[in-house]
This record gives sequence, structure tokens and C-alpha cells, in this order.
Amino acid sequence: MNPKRWLGFLLVLVFAFTFACSDDDPAPSASMPEETVAPDTDSEEPDAAEPTAEPTVAPPEPTVAPPEPTPVPTAEPAPPDTSEAINPVGESALEQLRRRMAAAAAFGGLVPSMAIVEELRRNAEGFSYEIGDHGGTLTVATISEPLTFNLALARDAGSSGVLGYLFEGLTQTSWLNDAIEPMLAQSWERSDDGLRWVFHLRDDVQWHDGTPFTAHDVEFTFRRVVYNDDFQAASRASFEFRFLNSETGQWEQAQMTVTALGDHTVEFVLPHPFAPFLRSLGTAIYPKHVLEGPIEAGNFAEFWGIDTDPSEIIGTGPFTIGEYTPGERVVFERNPDYWLTDDAGGQLPYLDRVVELVVEDFEAELALFRDGTSDFHGVLGEEFAVLDPVADAENFSLHRRGPGFGTNFLAFNQNPGLNDAGEPYVDPVQLHWFQNVAFRQAVAHTMDKAAMIDGVQHGLGYPQWSSVSPAAGDFHNPEVRQYAYDLDRANEILDEMGWVDTDGDGIREDDVGNPISFTMVTNEGNSVRSDITGIIHEGMTAVGLDVDFRIVDFGDMVAQLTVTYDWEAIVVGLTGSPDPFGGMTVWHSGEGLHLWHPNQPEPATDWEAEIDELYIAGSKELDYEQRVQHYWDAQAIVAENVPLIYTTQSERLGAVRNVFGNYTPTLYGYWDLRYLYRTDQ
Repeated sequence: MNPKRWLGFLLVLVFAFTFACSDDDPAPSASMPEETVAPDTDSEEPDAAEPTAEPTVAPPEPTVAPPEPTPVPTAEPAPPDTSEAINPVGESALEQLRRRMAAAAAFGGLVPSMAIVEELRRNAEGFSYEIGDHGGTLTVATISEPLTFNLALARDAGSSGVLGYLFEGLTQTSWLNDAIEPMLAQSWERSDDGLRWVFHLRDDVQWHDGTPFTAHDVEFTFRRVVYNDDFQAASRASFEFRFLNSETGQWEQAQMTVTALGDHTVEFVLPHPFAPFLRSLGTAIYPKHVLEGPIEAGNFAEFWGIDTDPSEIIGTGPFTIGEYTPGERVVFERNPDYWLTDDAGGQLPYLDRVVELVVEDFEAELALFRDGTSDFHGVLGEEFAVLDPVADAENFSLHRRGPGFGTNFLAFNQNPGLNDAGEPYVDPVQLHWFQNVAFRQAVAHTMDKAAMIDGVQHGLGYPQWSSVSPAAGDFHNPEVRQYAYDLDRANEILDEMGWVDTDGDGIREDDVGNPISFTMVTNEGNSVRSDITGIIHEGMTAVGLDVDFRIVDFGDMVAQLTVTYDWEAIVVGLTGSPDPFGGMTVWHSGEGLHLWHPNQPEPATDWEAEIDELYIAGSKELDYEQRVQHYWDAQAIVAENVPLIYTTQSERLGAVRNVFGNYTPTLYGYWDLRYLYRTDQ
């Protein structure tokens, strides 16, 4: 990366934790094996009890554990923050925060301090597993619950989090250091051109029903589930290889072939090099003997629905679902035949069970942690000052881990399509507004991110400007266009468009006289997000937009986003990952989570076509610095066109009961759940 880029990144690191913020570190769950992005009802950070974490991917290497990517250099000593010395008489704390944010923006943004980053890295470097004791329960509380038990079709973080306990991929990524590690595959090699990969599978793994796991399950997963045209598998976008046909000049796509070479050897042949290939193989492997029947019968989309007996959900993971009571709890039971052992030969996992208690809101989560019922709590910014002084007395530790990989944003529906009745998804009058980039830029200037951080996240927050989180390291572009909170500038843009209040009622009309009026929704149960949406509502109404703010059921909101498309404006979050390719389902115009206008047969705009090309190039590029550049360029285009108008990112704050062994906070997680054990039995 050129020196200017490094300087920008280093300066960003300097201006960090003064403005740190948090929604919360969500309740622990197993990591989501699918390499996708999903709507997030809870918060955007990775799960605390993930058995794995997701890596920043370097070019693939023919070894079991590839070298880590080029490390982020140590920041130079911080220049003095002169904004600290300026404190005009009568300036409020919020005004100070806005001014300091504006000063820091000149250096590219706000990211976690190097001190905390280095502390988390030291935690990882100094960690080693101890031999633990079997037995006991990990109890957590969460506002999310599954919408389906069919992980292949799951498009929400609640379902993926629950099912992550049950399913595994060929690879995993370390919660300690981000390295790609073996999981169901114990080793692999590749050809020099990176197109042919051969994986050697473990021979001691069995499905929860006792059936041996084999290479035929791997072949089945990709041929019959991922690449099945009868339904849209959530992970399919990760394995569609797009390329420019030099003869036709058109973008096309191809698929890899997956062939079992025996019971424990499987071959992948790629049509093109694929930089995040090893990482993408963290995607779940499914049991052929269970799922082949429903696929042949054509009813796979209904199979393993939320009403299924949980004992029928068959994976290879360390836990099974012993009980699911909707709206109350999910109980995970230890898999007694799990394949992994500790260094003394003891069977893992150590814990007998994990209990997820479903609650209505964050306040109920906190109450269960304070009374000793739950063992982990994702701490909100407002809770940090309450919990810090009682940590010793109530026997827990508080941890700060910087912003997560996910995002929160406002989006406008730009979908010009028609429903089955021939009616437009979006009123054509509103579509005219939503598709106008100047309108979206004006709205971006109404986002009072300082108020969100100060008033909702209690000073523990980060303004988000780019589509890739600062947590992604090199892949984050700190130089994208930023939209300062500036109602005068927002009014100026709208006035220049000719969208003015002509009748004196306080509501602007568009250039043909239509009042600018629409509905904005967010999901219930997330008080942080609803409060932030309230601030967004205030900003837009302050410049003369008539906005009806509503809070709706999360499942209904996901259906609007992914099935019915009948929404106008929405505030939602998406889970993320350290490698930008994980966002392909959002950023490629042909994908279903391209929220503002999904499933486009051809890019609707030139800028969307550019992003398509950059994401495709980024997936194929094996030169690390060039790959980073592709994603930087994509982020710059996103910031110019603001299809998603970002709000803030929470600092990941977690509280862990002091009764566990084999845990330490790192950049990527708290523990590998399989090795976690209780010390109080």
C-alpha cells in the first residue's frame, strides 16, 4: 500500500477511543458458518462465544494455516489533539463532541485506539488452553430468536446464530489471531495456479444421528444445496465466480466443481482464482442422508422450518438442540460423540449445555445478568457506567473491544419492480425521490451522529462513514466522502433541487408539487436502534420532510426486505466480516440483499456496475495490496452515492462472569466454546 494510504490509516488510529461507542457485544452464540451478511435484530458485532472467528484473508497458500496478511504497522506517537484545548465558553458537551468529531474527520475517521488493539493482540499471543473440567452450563439472554431451522436458507442473524452450534465447515478461523485453520478438513493442498484444491477430511466425524461424515456430504452440499436452482441458498453468492467475457464484453458467472475422490478426499476445481476461498469454506456442510430426500421431493424450502422437532436438526457440531420454546428459550445439549479432544485426550466440549433465554428487550437482558441468571451480557453504552463500579462485587469482568464488523444505516427503497398483482413495490412519486442521489446526500447531512453517540450510546461510539468497518483493518477506507451534520447544507441541497415548502405548512414539495412524505421503520426490541432512528427522524423533519416513524416486528421487517419489498425507508443493521467479500450479497446488484434494489438482471446505474466490477475483481485478485485497493475504490463509490446512509458503530462491550476458564478477550472473540469450562463446580 502506498505511503499516503498508510499515513492516512495511521492518523486514523490516533484519534480513537475518545469517542468510542457501543450498542453491545451480543449474547454469545456459535459463529455463523455461512459466509454471508444477514439482517441483524440485536447488534452488529460478532458473537462472544463463537467457536471460530472470521479472518482478514490473505492470498491463499498451499498450507493448512496460511500466513497472516501484511500486519497493520504500529502507529507513530499521536500528534496533540488541539481540539481538546479549545473549549468555548458556554459550549455544551454535545457541541464539544460535534466539534471534535469534525476535527478528527479531517484525518479520515474514528477507529479504536492502538492501545486497546495492542492489548487484545497481547491477550491472544499469551493465551494457551488449559485442561478443563466437564459439566456445567453457560446461560445467556438475548432479544433474538430463530425464524427457521434451515440454515441453508436462513437470512437473519438470529437463526444463523442458533444453528451455528450445530453445523461446521471444512475450515474455521481462529478467535485468537484470525488465521484460517482446519475444521472438518484436516489438511489440503492446491495447484500452483490456485484453481485445483484437494481437501483431506477427518475420518473420525459423525453426524448427530451416528451416520459417518464423508466427502459425499461435501459434494452434496455444494452440488445439491448451494448450487440448487430451485431455491436460493444463503451462501450461494460466495461461490458464484463472476468474470468478464473478453469476446462479448459481458459479465458472466461460472461455478466450481466439487467431486468426492473417496470417502475422505474431496476435490474443488475453480473457474478462476478466488482470494477468500479458504475462508469461504467455513460455510456449513449438510447431511446428504437427511436432506437428499426433501430436495428430490421438491419441498426443501419447507424442510427444517421453525416448527420442526429440534432433535431432527442434524449437524456435526459440538451441540444439539435439546429444547426450543418459542419466545422463551433455546437449550443446547452437549454432543457426546463430538470429534474434538483436548491435549489430554478428554472429549470436548467441556460444557454440558448452553441455554439462551429469549427476552423482550435489552433491559431484561441486563436484569438477568445482574441477578446472576446469565453469565454473559453485551453491555450498552448507557450500562457501562452502571456496571463498572459493581464488577468486583457481582463477580464479573468488563471488556472493551472496539467497533464490530457490522453496520447500521438508513436506506430508501429504490426498487422499480412490480408485485404479483402488477402494482409497484414503491409509489412512483416516492421512487423519484429515493432514486435521486442529491436527495440522499441531503438526508446524509441530517444525521446527527454526535447526538447518537452522546445521547444514546453514552459517549461509547464511532461515527460510521464507510461501508467497511474500521475493524477490518487494511480493507477499511478512511478517506471516503463524509457528510457532516449540517442542516443548513441539507436545506441548501433541497432548495437547489427545487424541493421547497410552497404552501407554508412546514413540509417540502418536490419539483412537481408532491409533498415529500414517507414511512420509516425499524425493528422492535432494540432500544438503541429505535432511539437512533428517533434522532434520524428529528433530523429529516427539521429540513421539512414528512416522515412517519414506526417500530415493527423484526420478522415482518425481514420479510419486507427480502420477500415483499413493500417498504419505503428503513433503519436496520447487517452483520459483517473482516473480509469485504462477505458483503457480496449486499453490494453486487444481482444479489438478494442488495437492499435498495435487489436481484437486478443488469446494474440499474453506472455506479452500481462499477461496484459490481470492483467486488468481482477483489474476489479474484491474489495480490494483497491490489485487492485492498479494489475495496477502497468500491467504498469511495458507495460514499458518493449513499445508497445506505450510515449512522454509528457501537464499541463492543462485554461483561463475563468470573467463573470460566479458557477465555480471554481478543479482537475476534472471547473464547472457543468447545474449550470453555466452568471453574466454580
